[in-house]
Amino acid sequence: MCGIIGIVGTSTVTERLVDGLKRLEYRGYDSSGVAVLDGGKLIRQRAEGKIKGLVAKLATDHVDGQIGIAHTRWATHGVPNETNAHPHFSGRVGVVHNGIIENFLDIRKELSHRDFRTETDTEVVSHLVDEALSQGLAPKEAFSQSLKKLKGAYAFGVIIDDHPDHIYCARAGSPLALGIGEDEMYLGSDAMALAQLTTKLIYLEEGDWAILTPTSYEIYDVDDNKVERDITILTGGPAMAEKGNYRHFMLKEMYEQPETIGRTLSNYIDEYRLSANVPAELDFSEFDRVIIIACGTACYAGMVAKYWFEQVAGLAVDVDIASEFRYRKPVISPKSLFIAVSQSGETADTLAALRYCKEAGVKTAALVNVMTSTMAREADIALPINAGPEIGVASTKAFTSQLTALASLALAAGTARGMISEDDQKRMATALIKTPRHVKQALRLDKDIEAMAFEFSKSKSAFYLGRGSQVPIAFEGALKLKEISYIHAEGYAAGELKHGPIALIEDGTPVIVLAPYDRLFEKTISNLQEVASRGAHIILITDKEGASHAESMADNMIVLPTSDSFVAPIITTVAVQLLAYHTAVHLGTDVDQPRNLAKSVTVE
Repeated sequence: MCGIIGIVGTSTVTERLVDGLKRLEYRGYDSSGVAVLDGGKLIRQRAEGKIKGLVAKLATDHVDGQIGIAHTRWATHGVPNETNAHPHFSGRVGVVHNGIIENFLDIRKELSHRDFRTETDTEVVSHLVDEALSQGLAPKEAFSQSLKKLKGAYAFGVIIDDHPDHIYCARAGSPLALGIGEDEMYLGSDAMALAQLTTKLIYLEEGDWAILTPTSYEIYDVDDNKVERDITILTGGPAMAEKGNYRHFMLKEMYEQPETIGRTLSNYIDEYRLSANVPAELDFSEFDRVIIIACGTACYAGMVAKYWFEQVAGLAVDVDIASEFRYRKPVISPKSLFIAVSQSGETADTLAALRYCKEAGVKTAALVNVMTSTMAREADIALPINAGPEIGVASTKAFTSQLTALASLALAAGTARGMISEDDQKRMATALIKTPRHVKQALRLDKDIEAMAFEFSKSKSAFYLGRGSQVPIAFEGALKLKEISYIHAEGYAAGELKHGPIALIEDGTPVIVLAPYDRLFEKTISNLQEVASRGAHIILITDKEGASHAESMADNMIVLPTSDSFVAPIITTVAVQLLAYHTAVHLGTDVDQPRNLAKSVTVE
């Protein structure tokens, strides 16, 4: 969370810095700011709220130079206002920061003789560097010395008065990339910020720090040894981050799902042999347990995968919330496979869990959308989902690509462990291959779901029910509604209804029931009748066969294309995404940038 961009070159930078911030706004939008060296002197402009506020201020009070840093903030320490907005200044030093400085109170106490003007942890960095400069250290030594006093997760960009040709930067726990241009160098918290500027990137490794000039860069490791890092060529281009004719990125990304699921399948399914492909080093016959760790929506993908791995491969699965995993001292067997699931590959809690398992000697895999991310680099095996850039904060296409990849891995595990017949293998592979077409058909229900959402948007609370592998999709449906519409919603296993939640059902309470026609259909319909008899407003999400059996039992019905039960959770996901989206649009909320949320959570 939070976005950083920096440019050092030979032409003016402010307009391009702001353009980079717009591409990073999904990482945070509580406030934003830009700082440049003009005639060698630090000047800045900052604004509370979204980047359009900064643009308005720059229109009347412009700042510019040939070197600058900029930031869009998701608040951690200090309320989101202009005073706490980055860049922060102290004396000769300006800084932008992503992450959390855990020992900032100790540093403030150590530097109590200095004038602190904000409530943020970031301000201590500018004071540390400026204090070292005041003691006679050169900027390079002052920056290096300051880094060694910090504890926490951070990515920094620093500029210094009277040094108009140098940006100092560092990363520890938060991602940071360098960009190489013609007589310019760039700094960004991810590739999205730099896509318009260059195709040549260098991803700093853990503990690295660097010095950028218009024509050069120097990278040092945590022990101050000069090091070389690989240059990555960026593909895909900036157009992938445009909305096109869609009203919101979220809508665009939902409509991209037939394509993105197809891209995921191309990496994992052999369409000719109707079998699953996985890296040679991933031999599921070696493991007696899979540990899936993730946060939020990615965790629900892991919960669906638990059903798949256990039913298809007979392989025990633990699914854990990343923020809790390390702290209970989990029992880990050497024969376990750890799978971290993260769209960004930078989620702080999930990354920490991956490192915990690596230290325990467990084989690790990272299922990520960004193959240059920290998780992809540090895991033993990097598994792509190939969803492309996802800008909407509420995950859509990344989630269905995660599900698709995990289903493919479960199929590979079932084959490797001899738990499924060749006929079953081909049936499930065929079902996966048909999934993009079924998702495309489900998206054609958009207008029908929009009509239902108008009444739904008047509700104060909603419940989502499912059984089997639909239970995590019920959780995901409730989360999507909460995230973007701000309506309270809860997902439940339908069988748990009578163990408490049914007390909350009253006349008109919306209950969304996920019930494709499968072996659990009758049990789910029984739960539907329990809430219907208490006045609930039922929205039934099913398929053609399910609709024919429950025609008179629901107030509204979303009839999805019939699919194999193996892939049904992926198809059902489209309906809950569309329902949440249209409800939020009716309510007029900011669909792509919901309040208090950021796309990539890179702090604990």
